Amino acid sequence: MSHEGNDIQYHLAFSHFLGIGPVRFGLMKKHFRTVKKAYLASNSELTEVIGNKLAERFIDFKNRFDPVKKREELKKKGIGILCVDDKDYPESLRNISDPPICIYVKGPASNFFHTRVSPLRGPLESEKKSDALPFLMFAIVGTRQPTSYGIQITYKFSRELTEAGFVIVSGLAKGIDAVAHKAALDGKGTTIAVLGCGVDIVYPAENYYLYKKIIEKGSLIISEFPPGQFIEKGLFIARNRIISALSRGVMIVEGGRDSGSLITARYAAEQGKEVFAPPSPITSIMSAAPNILLKEGAKLVTSVEDILEEFNIRITPKKKEDILEKLGKEEKEIFILLNEKPMLVDDLVVYLKKPINHILDTLSLMEISGVVEKNSKNYYQVRLI
Repeated sequence: MSHEGNDIQYHLAFSHFLGIGPVRFGLMKKHFRTVKKAYLASNSELTEVIGNKLAERFIDFKNRFDPVKKREELKKKGIGILCVDDKDYPESLRNISDPPICIYVKGPASNFFHTRVSPLRGPLESEKKSDALPFLMFAIVGTRQPTSYGIQITYKFSRELTEAGFVIVSGLAKGIDAVAHKAALDGKGTTIAVLGCGVDIVYPAENYYLYKKIIEKGSLIISEFPPGQFIEKGLFIARNRIISALSRGVMIVEGGRDSGSLITARYAAEQGKEVFAPPSPITSIMSAAPNILLKEGAKLVTSVEDILEEFNIRITPKKKEDILEKLGKEEKEIFILLNEKPMLVDDLVVYLKKPINHILDTLSLMEISGVVEKNSKNYYQVRLI
C-alpha cells in the first residue's frame, strides 16, 4: 500500500476519533486544504468548522493518541490501512458522498481493488468496452435466518458468479452472508467480508473458521471502523453502504420487511448500482424483502446469466481439453464417459468396474468443482459452461 508522505498517520487519527465521521472529515479537509493542516489546527481554528465542544474533545483526543505508535501496532497485528487519499483506495468507494476515512484490512490489499480478476471458467468479455471495470465485484446479502431455499439460491449464485470471475462481497453475518462467502471460497474464487466492527473482532463468533479461511485463501476482511471497535447497532447500517459501493450490483436473497438487506439495496439504488432479487415463495416470511424490491423495480433473476446479461458480459466457455488437463485419472475416466452421454451412477459402476462408494466420492468432488452436475432425471452430465 502506498501513502502520500506521512498523511496516513493523520487519516489514522481522524479515523480513530469517533466524533468526526466521513462527512465532517470531508468538510475539514476542504476548509484546511490538507489533512495535516486539519489535524494540527488550533482549538480556535477547529471551532470555526466543527464547533467549540467537538473541537475541545478532539484536542483532548490528540493529546492522548499517538498515530505513529498506533500504525506500528497495527502493522504488527497484520492489519493494513488504506486511507481515502491513497492511490490504492477503491475508486468506487471514494466516489460516494461519505467515503470512509480509512479502510482497515486483513488480507492482501495492495493493488487488490485495481487488479482485474481472472475468471475460472473462461475470459469475461464486455460487449461495450466502456462497460469494462478494473475489477468485478458483486454483493450477495440477506437474512440471518434463511430458509433452505434461500441457502440453495445463495450458494448457487455465489458459486457460479465466482466461477464467472466475480469477487463476492458480503457482510460475514450468519445466514445468507456466510453462505455467500463460503460458496465463493468453494469455487476457488475471491470474497470480501465487510464488517460492522474492527477487523480484529470475529462477529458472530460462530463464523470464526470462515473468517480464518477467508484470510488464508487470499481474500479480504475489511472495515472502516478502527481495530478494537466492538459491535454497535448503528455501525451495521454504515457498513451496508460500503458493501453496495464496492459492488457493481447487489442481490438480496431473502429477508423480512425490516431486513437490514433492504438498507443495502437502498444504498445501492442511491449509488446508481443495479439491484437484483430472485423470485421467492409468497408463503415464506423471508420473501418480503426480495418481493418488495421486485415491486420497486429490482431485476428479477432466475439464473446467473440474467446478471451477466444486465452487465453486457458474456463468458467464453473453456475448451474440454483445458478441463481434462486439470482432472485426476479417475475424474478423467468419468468425464470422458459423461461427455458422450448423461449416465446414472449404476451405469458408471458397470463401465468403470469400481465400487459405487468410490465413484460417488469422485462425482461429489467433480460436482463441487463445477465439472459435472445432476440433471432433473438424476443422471450425471458434464456441466454446460
